[in-house]
Amino acid sequence: MTNKQLKQEDLQYIFHPCTQMKDHETLPLIPIKSAKGIYLEDFDGNKYIDAISSWWVNTLGHSNEFINEAIKNQLDNLEHVLLAGFTHQPAVNLAKKLVEITPVGLDKVFFADNGSSGIEVALKMAFHYYRNKGETRPYFVSLQNSYHGETIGALSVSDMGLYKDIYEPMLIKTLQAKAPTNQTLQQTQIALDDMENLLQQNKNKISAVIVEPLVQCAGLMNMYDPSYLRGLRDLCDQYDILFIADEVAVGFGRTGTLFGSQQANITPDLMILSKGLTAGYMPLSVVMLTQNIYDMFYCDYDIKGVKSFLHSHSYTGNPLSCSAALASLEYIEKYDIIQKNLSKIEFIQMQLNRLKSFSNISNIRQTGMIAAFDIVGYNPEERIGLKVYQYGLSQGVLLRPLGNVIYFMPPYVITKDEIKKVFDVICEAIDRL
Repeated sequence: MTNKQLKQEDLQYIFHPCTQMKDHETLPLIPIKSAKGIYLEDFDGNKYIDAISSWWVNTLGHSNEFINEAIKNQLDNLEHVLLAGFTHQPAVNLAKKLVEITPVGLDKVFFADNGSSGIEVALKMAFHYYRNKGETRPYFVSLQNSYHGETIGALSVSDMGLYKDIYEPMLIKTLQAKAPTNQTLQQTQIALDDMENLLQQNKNKISAVIVEPLVQCAGLMNMYDPSYLRGLRDLCDQYDILFIADEVAVGFGRTGTLFGSQQANITPDLMILSKGLTAGYMPLSVVMLTQNIYDMFYCDYDIKGVKSFLHSHSYTGNPLSCSAALASLEYIEKYDIIQKNLSKIEFIQMQLNRLKSFSNISNIRQTGMIAAFDIVGYNPEERIGLKVYQYGLSQGVLLRPLGNVIYFMPPYVITKDEIKKVFDVICEAIDRL
């Protein structure tokens, strides 16, 4: 099989996500034959540095032998079983491990199978929690510029018009509060004041506030200070509202700590994890929750199921996915990945400093292993980000911009030499605009 043959067959049969398919009349698809470490390889032998971790999921490198072995071992024993009325060791071991490493007080685990599904679980659970207390609270609060997924509930609490506007008539009612627009304490306070005003105006009508800790990733990589999370935790306690932390994109080391919430020293009431949970190997998500929320659903059998949480997925707690997740967590601990990333984080900051000399670059920013900047001075119709993407591919680097925002979110196994190469290509791309 060649690149050309596979592209032809692909375009005949596949409708790709987040893609205007007509673009592929002039923008070639890249068929990938294999991957190892940070490199993707196509059918013609071309290699590409995966500088975005394949949509932010591949934290520990492609075809990681440690994780490969765990999945292979599990495959010979149990590939799947329903998690209603049955259980299995990988699910139990993973739940126990997650309770140990997540913020204190998150004592229960509910399994789902992707980030958006995890958001749906958390939203339903928050609403149902208050119904079981005898209250109906129809609203959720999210932040302006937020993104939480593309299923109906997840899209409803998002604020990205590009994904959301066309579906507005079918979405649930939500409220948006100001997000901190940068990492300054001034912006933190402005956003907290706006949030408090919103909570005051809607007392006893709000089930939960949902935020992406520290980085609004799909929201053009907007980054803010941990003090916002501390202030928000206090407000949620004050107004008796559940705090949902969407750590789907930022969990498992992306922000420099295992979880973004840890930098604020807070415990959310519900925390959604996915993406890096299995290091990108298998679809899996979990919702971590407090004992208090769990207890609100614990009751005698009711034929109408009014108090029970009747939510499920066919692949909930899949043994292969749980085994991949356990292996990824063991790998992070065994090889001290979070600590080793600290020097890489400093090196990324050094590379970002190279961009300060470009007049068409602004808002250079970083949170842990996530770096981003804006290209300015161009009309949206020029699709400057696409030009950077195309140049990167020509030089063996995968960069998938968000509009005019270029970001860097690599697998943690990347070396400093490879980080420098990515920034060499970025600088060349900007210089050619």
